[in-house]
Amino acid sequence: MEKMSLAQSTAKRLKNEIVNEKKYRPGQKLPNENILSNQYGISRSTLREAIRILVSEGILEVQRGNGTFVLSQLNQKTTSSFQTSSDIKVTLKDLYETRLIFEPEAASLACKRASDQEIQEILRLGNICQEAILKCPTSKERVASEAAFHGAIIKACHNEFLIHFLPIINETIEKTFELKINLEVIAEDAYKDHIMIMNFLEKRDAVALKSAVMIHLHHAAWHEELF
Repeated sequence: MEKMSLAQSTAKRLKNEIVNEKKYRPGQKLPNENILSNQYGISRSTLREAIRILVSEGILEVQRGNGTFVLSQLNQKTTSSFQTSSDIKVTLKDLYETRLIFEPEAASLACKRASDQEIQEILRLGNICQEAILKCPTSKERVASEAAFHGAIIKACHNEFLIHFLPIINETIEKTFELKINLEVIAEDAYKDHIMIMNFLEKRDAVALKSAVMIHLHHAAWHEELF
């Protein structure tokens, strides 16, 4: 198998930010070349090649004099990886079962593969989430911080396939708050569970971290009366 070029890997990274992480929305203008090339640590010529790749895939369009934009109507063949849960009418129980299958193992991989910088970033996001829980456990800030914390762990496992599961994590969290069942109790357990998760991650104890994530998910599902 041929090694992926820097332009190809950059295109893949940018595509993931658009399609899965929703960092850039359809119709949105991307930051200028200087900002993006510095962000990815690449030259502007490499960035331009990456953009050309995504233009050919129907992800981006370059408007002369205006900049580079995410297409308003993305190419479905190049952006589809999994059906969304709304497409297949899954329940919250289905979402939690799916997370229990992949998330503990993903956390274990992150524990082994994450750089020290990534570990510190996860801990920073975890502390933000903890502050949001104490401030108002049912707020939008709490929902967003919870998703960011768990998402950062998945990204740190450095598995391109697992990154496609990020929308499942986000939707599980959103649906949990929509149901408004035992949210205060869930928040209390989540606060304690997060302490365990961050502690084991900082110590790089992959086995203990895997168990802690599994316990965390079981706590939430149990309080939702799903299992």
